[in-house]
Amino acid sequence: MADIKFEIKETKGVLSESSKGWTKELNLISWNDKEEKYDIRDWDSEHKKMGKGVTLSVEDLKKLKDILNGMNL
Repeated sequence: MADIKFEIKETKGVLSESSKGWTKELNLISWNDKEEKYDIRDWDSEHKKMGKGVTLSVEDLKKLKDILNGMNL
């Protein structure tokens, strides 16, 4: 399996933390030296191991924001 190169450019916020110390975070990440994208996924405390996640473009994130703002939470 090929290595995936990533660089966390900016941490926007932590959404939750598990009992094992992993955190679900919203970050701005460059994957394989490509354009930065927003990303939501679980990370270990050293940011070396990660869980499955969702990567969003700026347009995707804006649309998600509109959807969330329209929800009655």
